[in-house]
Amino acid sequence: MRQTKQSNALFEKALRVIPGGVNSPVRAGKSVGVIPPFIAEAQGALIRDEDGNEYIDYVGSWGPMILGHAHAEVVRAVGKGLDRGMSYGAPTALEVTMAETIRRMMPSMEMVRMVNSGTEAAMSAIRLARGYTNRTKIVKFDGCYHGHADSLLVSAGSGVATLGIPGSPGVPDALARHTLSLPFNDLDGVQAAFDRYGDDIACVIVEPVPGNMGVILPHKSFLRGLRNITLDHGALLIFDEVISGFRVALGGAQERYHITPDLTCLGKIIGGGLPVGAFGGREEVMRRMAPEGDIYQAGTLSGNPLAMAAGLATLDILMTQDPYPDLDKKGDRLFSGLQAAAEDAGLSVTVNRVGSMGTLFFTAGPVTDFASAAQADQERYKAYYGHMLEQGIYLAPSPFEATFVSTAHSEDMIRKTIQCAARAFQAFSSLEFRYKD
Repeated sequence: MRQTKQSNALFEKALRVIPGGVNSPVRAGKSVGVIPPFIAEAQGALIRDEDGNEYIDYVGSWGPMILGHAHAEVVRAVGKGLDRGMSYGAPTALEVTMAETIRRMMPSMEMVRMVNSGTEAAMSAIRLARGYTNRTKIVKFDGCYHGHADSLLVSAGSGVATLGIPGSPGVPDALARHTLSLPFNDLDGVQAAFDRYGDDIACVIVEPVPGNMGVILPHKSFLRGLRNITLDHGALLIFDEVISGFRVALGGAQERYHITPDLTCLGKIIGGGLPVGAFGGREEVMRRMAPEGDIYQAGTLSGNPLAMAAGLATLDILMTQDPYPDLDKKGDRLFSGLQAAAEDAGLSVTVNRVGSMGTLFFTAGPVTDFASAAQADQERYKAYYGHMLEQGIYLAPSPFEATFVSTAHSEDMIRKTIQCAARAFQAFSSLEFRYKD
């Protein structure tokens, strides 16, 4: 039986000084009915909580730990950086190297601006798109999460979907009206929006591989269609690759699907686990940013040298060691194994996977957008999460998130995970847990 005394006590303390006891809503575990384990340390694909419980980790700090936790070369790079100081608020050579590295890996990003989070990256890219086009409206997609900036909380995924919040108080109606949120994979809906509002749409922002309503695969023609429609109407296409960047391929989803966006938002992996974000794209557009241009954006700690060191060490390993074929095989083994175990237990499930990220939905599917993702059995996921946690498997505490495989996950870990899942699925038909299929 998993021990929870220390985590329970810490959560009680946290509730007195932190809203909801957590600093990001999904962490609270409300949708899965658990008090969250408070993590004490991590190494490779394993994490350990304050009670000493060890788990195989498939959250990976929500995506950035593609090499696993505390990778020796990344830790070494950060250690060297610490010896030189933690932050300067001034330009560094590492920032230049990072921008050059990103441009080499994602050629569409001719110029890059570093920020501190994915939210900042998306917010800044949209401001740039509005300033560059002199238009006000933006198009996003239901269930795609681009951070918590006001314009982007309309029909957002991730924590907003997990907590059942349709938007958020504090977002003025006048601002929300400038955001058109459409079903993902519905190209006809996009065309209709442009037919009506095309002269006032500054940009389309999209997760090319959504990971915040669970993983959704783009239809073959969808991303290409977005590129064509935006070009036809003079709007910018923004790829939010905070999750998919360097995850689904070395050059991100834009490499995998052969689409060139105007702007790209990055985060997670480019910081090697430290807080980071970036946006960039066509030189003509990026040169409108201050101080060269007239569109303002700033960040006191942007380009933090420790984040740059950790990110560059991570990207160097990804470039030189090419772990993607092996990551794809691991992802296939994990998700095909989970699907087979569920079907053996008589459960209807749908698996969506791209490379080393995927989601198991408790529905017959298909799952192609937020509406179909929301049809999945969330109570069943709650039970699945609880069973897996008790067996030492750490999953996202929400059915609207991705599961991530890292280079640190071994074959034995994946085998154990599938075995634990099989036991969880079998428990669904026991006297203690019944659902009608």
